[in-house]
Amino acid sequence: MARPQVVIIGSGFGGLFAAQALAKAEVDVTLVSKTVAHLFQPLLYQVATGILSTGEIAPATRDILRNQANATVFLAEVTRINLDSRTVVAEKLSKTVAYRYDYLIVAGGAGQSYFGNDHFATFAPGMKTIDDALELRARIFGSLEMAELTEDADERRRLLTFVVVGAGPTGVEMAGQIAELTQHTLRKSFRRIDTTSARVLLLDGADAVLPPFGPELSAAARKELERNGVEVRLGALVTNVDATGLDVKYSDGSTQRIAASCKVWAAGVQASPLGRTLAEQTGAGVDRAGRVQVNDDLTLPGHPEVFVVGDMIALKNLPGVAQVAIQGGRFAAERIKAEVAGHQPPAEFKYHDKGSMAVISRFGAVARMGKLRLSGFPAWFAWLFVHLIYVVGFKNRITTLLHWTITFIGRARSERVTTEQQLVGRLAVKQLGEDFQPTIAGTLEPGKIKH
Repeated sequence: MARPQVVIIGSGFGGLFAAQALAKAEVDVTLVSKTVAHLFQPLLYQVATGILSTGEIAPATRDILRNQANATVFLAEVTRINLDSRTVVAEKLSKTVAYRYDYLIVAGGAGQSYFGNDHFATFAPGMKTIDDALELRARIFGSLEMAELTEDADERRRLLTFVVVGAGPTGVEMAGQIAELTQHTLRKSFRRIDTTSARVLLLDGADAVLPPFGPELSAAARKELERNGVEVRLGALVTNVDATGLDVKYSDGSTQRIAASCKVWAAGVQASPLGRTLAEQTGAGVDRAGRVQVNDDLTLPGHPEVFVVGDMIALKNLPGVAQVAIQGGRFAAERIKAEVAGHQPPAEFKYHDKGSMAVISRFGAVARMGKLRLSGFPAWFAWLFVHLIYVVGFKNRITTLLHWTITFIGRARSERVTTEQQLVGRLAVKQLGEDFQPTIAGTLEPGKIKH
């Protein structure tokens, strides 16, 4: 008798932890992902600001699962799911492959949302992928290099103005690290500019920094940001972004033009479009962020064999954080294992909130863990411990700890290399995509137009 086939879409926290939880189950696991690595997304800002290398936060999925005999990994992007025929269709370059499943776990994650203004992405990259982080690294350090070159005082001020949109954990951490770079790390690296004169602005339409952390930690986070030179502006809605800056409308009705070369978008997320595909076939609801409404056991209405986990689900106001994806992936795997073994599966997914953390500066952080509220060094140490646990692979933990030691004790940044390709690669690929399609050989073949 053939073993049940489990197809997992996505190699993020939900997909990877689900695959690992099925290691000893009597099933065959096929993991399909559009990237070759498992991305530790919470540390992307450290790649962007020169602390860590890409390999330390994005180990190869094949290496992680190499000793799991029942798991096979394929690099392809899922474009269609047919629930009636239980088939997943994926594409990569000129290849189209179909996978049949007995159980399906959809963990496609989420991308950046520009709230209907997708053209903002050209000038203000998000923080969701390795490509985003490398492009931002090139933009951050590139702005400083151009400031060193220019003779125009106004242009120099624009180049030395960094704007981060969104005061959630990603935005707070990014703004804090850019301030650390300009105020301390690079202070003696340039001859014609004073990096400590750089402005770092953090904008958000809300009335608080890190609202989910509560008033006490929100106030502590804002105080630490401002102590490190970050200008926090709340009640600020970005109405336009272009090459030279951005336009802002404040809650009191006033408007402002901010001239800035480097802009970072850390506001809002949009779930994978696979969510709408699933909703259309099942009648399930979809919220404004594209998250699909699932049953209490994370299955789709009328399809107990299909699980949706992580950033793609709309269930009981669960947050879009790594722990929801990890616990959801493991829950789906436990249900599958129980059903295959003929046991009663767990009936309802119960999320255990392990808290939230955000690093603001060197040795400065805020942390909410149950009833415990920490700030300053105790919160930073807790952050260090927790993140080391979840960085996948022994080698990655060791090298990450070494880089953190260098950065947090000596203030040095060992990953500051940037290239023009990192700066313009995303836009070049987008432009070429209109008229070209890459072939297996790695060349660009004219005439194969994408539709």
